[in-house]
Amino acid sequence: MIVNIRVIPRARQNKITIDPDGTVRVHTVAAPSDGQANDAVIKMLAEYYKIPKTSIRILRGQTSRNKVIEF
Repeated sequence: MIVNIRVIPRARQNKITIDPDGTVRVHTVAAPSDGQANDAVIKMLAEYYKIPKTSIRILRGQTSRNKVIEF
């Protein structure tokens, strides 16, 4: 499954919301430096969808707020 997500780093709290258009918004308190936000996003998505972290991969947007994730 491939999902478009929008990452909001340095948010006040960690949470995941889904927009009506299907875009998943991931709010994370992690900073976007050294891949910390990407790691936090993968961890949060794994908990949200109840799948292992190793089965989540960032296809596009490694350094962008808009990402394409594959499960």
